[in-house]
Amino acid sequence: MHTLGSSYNSVQMESINALFEHATEGIIIVDHEGVMIRVNPSAYKMFAYLPGELEGLPVETLVPLRYGKKHESHRSHYVKSPHSRSMGKDFKLSAQRKDKTEFPVEISLSYYKKEDKTFVIAFIIDITERAQNEDRIKKMNFDLELKVKERTSVLQEALIQLESSKEDLKHALKHEKELHDLKSRFVTMASHEFRTPLSTILSSISLIAKYTQTEDDDKRQKHVQRIKSAVTNMTLILNDFLSAERLEDGRISAKYSVFSIKELMNETLIEMHGILKQGQRLDYKHEGEQSLELDPQMMKNIFINLISNAIKFSEENKTITIRTGIRHNQAEITIADEGMGIPKEEQEHMFERFYRAKNVTNIQGTGLGLNIVSKYLEAMNGSIQFESELNKGTQFTINIPLQNKL
Repeated sequence: MHTLGSSYNSVQMESINALFEHATEGIIIVDHEGVMIRVNPSAYKMFAYLPGELEGLPVETLVPLRYGKKHESHRSHYVKSPHSRSMGKDFKLSAQRKDKTEFPVEISLSYYKKEDKTFVIAFIIDITERAQNEDRIKKMNFDLELKVKERTSVLQEALIQLESSKEDLKHALKHEKELHDLKSRFVTMASHEFRTPLSTILSSISLIAKYTQTEDDDKRQKHVQRIKSAVTNMTLILNDFLSAERLEDGRISAKYSVFSIKELMNETLIEMHGILKQGQRLDYKHEGEQSLELDPQMMKNIFINLISNAIKFSEENKTITIRTGIRHNQAEITIADEGMGIPKEEQEHMFERFYRAKNVTNIQGTGLGLNIVSKYLEAMNGSIQFESELNKGTQFTINIPLQNKL
């Protein structure tokens, strides 16, 4: 029995060490005096130190100098009354690399006791990319504010010129109101749509820290998958907003190059696997030649929008069927799901900007995807149609004429 117990403990320790060594998050263990006693490879890479350089140094080494004293006070208070929690709930956290450069982070704390001494475990995530995305959204907001001010200035000039024409004046006012409403909906939707995936990421990170046993691996993997899915959803939402802004400004035009439609679709499907629901399956086949000359980035964005919609609006254990082909000097793509379908009375509105059918209001989305798809296809002289039956599914069919048969 003693031998079996020792073997089990050995396997358990190996699993914990493997988790520590191979975790993508930075993990740092600090003793009761604030000295780093163990640092995993991801943390060394994140802070740009060589392995072994941090053990034995105070954790304030990784804190910007201006926050050092305050951090010591917070750390002492935490050791006296430890509990698992996230840091920086009401403010932004910064960390410091070896070369003194700073970067934004999220940190979750946990602890354990040994021989009446408290040891603190810090789980650290570099959120530079997310902060950059947030800055882009702020810039979008700023640019939209400028547009409103510019159009308001134009309107004021128009008021002087159009005093004799009430109809023209009403038209200008209506246009100005629509632009202002567009800006308001943009900002409101951006803040709302990002709140859900960000909350999912934060809660999953906090929960992962609590699963320290080998038998908790399934639970850990579940939360890792939730984080991956949330990040993918945030990326899709951000792409919709950025594409809508560029289309609104007329900054998008087709840039033709030769590529393989089969390879591009396979590449897209690999990216989409991260948001598949339990038991969902992507069934893809290609017929005919593979090479064509279109805008590959536009085509990929079209694939992502339509396939992500099929996944979102289908239940678990359903199949999304995807077919591509080159026939009669044109590209043909169909994407069909077995989802909830689109109510017949709402189908004529599906390509309108911000429009969402009434039966999907509880599913995350911007209402921009199909509008963006139609604009991309318009730029390549293509067309899109769909057939849908409530509770049975929807099929989108795309046809794009090719300049030259390759």
